[in-house]
Amino acid sequence: MHLLPVVRNPAPALLPQRKSTEMAVGGAAAARLALLTPPFSGRSTLLQPSTCRVLMPRVQKPRRRRTSLRPISSSLVEEGQQLCFSDPEAALDVELAVQTLESLGGVPDPRTFVGVDFFKIFQEVYLRTDDPRVSNIVKFSDAVGELKVEAAATIKDGKRILFQFDRAAFSLKFLPFKVPYPVPFRLLGDEAKGWLDTTYLSHTGNIRISRGNKGTTFVLQKKIEPRQRLLSAISVGTRVKEMIDELISSNQEEVKANSEILEGEWQLLWSSQSENESWSSVVASGLKGLQIIKKDGMVENQINLLPGLRICANGNLSETSESNLLMVQMNDGVVSFGALKLPLKTEVNFHLELLYIDNRIRITRSNKDMTLVHLRLTRPC
Repeated sequence: MHLLPVVRNPAPALLPQRKSTEMAVGGAAAARLALLTPPFSGRSTLLQPSTCRVLMPRVQKPRRRRTSLRPISSSLVEEGQQLCFSDPEAALDVELAVQTLESLGGVPDPRTFVGVDFFKIFQEVYLRTDDPRVSNIVKFSDAVGELKVEAAATIKDGKRILFQFDRAAFSLKFLPFKVPYPVPFRLLGDEAKGWLDTTYLSHTGNIRISRGNKGTTFVLQKKIEPRQRLLSAISVGTRVKEMIDELISSNQEEVKANSEILEGEWQLLWSSQSENESWSSVVASGLKGLQIIKKDGMVENQINLLPGLRICANGNLSETSESNLLMVQMNDGVVSFGALKLPLKTEVNFHLELLYIDNRIRITRSNKDMTLVHLRLTRPC
């Protein structure tokens, strides 16, 4: 999201702040994708004064005259990005429009955190994790680097985020190490704490408004990232391969495959393979349903056909000489219907190339030229 600051007698901010991580998806996969993040999570970007126009309504005393409102323009909206706005959103005239949108209600119980200052600012929000955190990042330039300030976060009453800054560091392009930010967060006590209320979240997820404990109002416009574009493409069933290529190319780190990084329960979201296969082949190759990978490399693929009727295939995966390539051996299977269990022949061996992985999404390709996209449901502690 692009962030447009609207300030009314604010107290000085404790620290500069950054991007939030948002996704808006629908269609058949919406229920599964909702497990990934809150409905508004995504990245937020601060709009500089040079990239937007804010038009204040004229006030004529003693009578108040209604003024036609013009939409805000921003150079930060990506080319080809489709954004839909309601009438109050399109004519977002600062405080007047903020009050109008807040009165409309928007999405109930939204959870978010935003930041504002006078640099180019981003914010990352991760709430549905074992360690909920907010990271505010001030980016000086591509050539200089950035300052990342992190805070532990908790959710209160659905709309309020409580946060406490606890660490920060500079990442400078001309240094091979991070430089600690010279602020003793632990000694600051309550000065390192704060809160933000999300007072409005549009049903499309494109506009978000928050008010903070410093007396500041924040207006944000959604910016979609490669991972969110992929999830949205899967939900509507179009341009999935294109979005997969974009997400893979956006990752600058080397992908290493092992059972430890893959450990957990994974729900299949999308497969490039035709479904014209036998059930034994489908479950052995993991072309449907749930996949459970254990730390010792054991693999179990599950497909629930009907209530009480399940097909499972069991095997193991092992590392190869190539860092992102695994060998998968499926040995046996079973068809279960209540207490009745029947053996199923599922013997198959194949290589699995790990193309992309993060804390929630996994993209793999087998030597049968099948591409699979999985969503991580749980990760063992």
